[in-house]
Amino acid sequence: MNRALRNNLIRLTTSAIMIALATALSLVKVFKLPLGGSITPLSMLPICLLSVMYGLRWGLGSAFVYASVQFLLDLSEAMSWGMTPTVWAGMIIFDYFIAFTVLGLAGIFRKHRELGALAGTCLALVLRFVSHVISGTFFFDIWMPEGWNSAFFYSVCYNGSFMLPELAATALVLFFILKIPAIKKIVFEQNGLPFTK
Repeated sequence: MNRALRNNLIRLTTSAIMIALATALSLVKVFKLPLGGSITPLSMLPICLLSVMYGLRWGLGSAFVYASVQFLLDLSEAMSWGMTPTVWAGMIIFDYFIAFTVLGLAGIFRKHRELGALAGTCLALVLRFVSHVISGTFFFDIWMPEGWNSAFFYSVCYNGSFMLPELAATALVLFFILKIPAIKKIVFEQNGLPFTK
């Protein structure tokens, strides 16, 4: 087997395992909100690592596959909410396909090694938060509880209640696992960068 084929097989296998791991972790809900959104045990980290390891194109492609899986897993629950076609379309676009695909941007600063991986992952999670806020402001404002005067502020608070803990936990664990020499080597040798302890 030639080297290019072997590398592609390793990349595909690694991606399949990481997407499966992210999906399994997303099914474990530490805390779940009534209108969608939950705190999970680091479900976004495997997708972010794929982008850091293999670059933006591969990361965005893997994240899109993950977005599709998340949409299919939540489809029956979402259909039971009785949404209009406009709300339905907005939810699909902003709460699934944009929100999860932007995780593939985690590798945008990967050439800067640990700091770049951390900055890129934080950026990706902030962009996911922004996508959810847009959805909440324009499409889900009909479910805003009484006493709230601003759909935007309510969306920021609602989505921040699960995205802020997710971002903090993901960034913290990423910081510590990239201190482990074996993991650091696997993640950064994919960039062609020399391994340093």
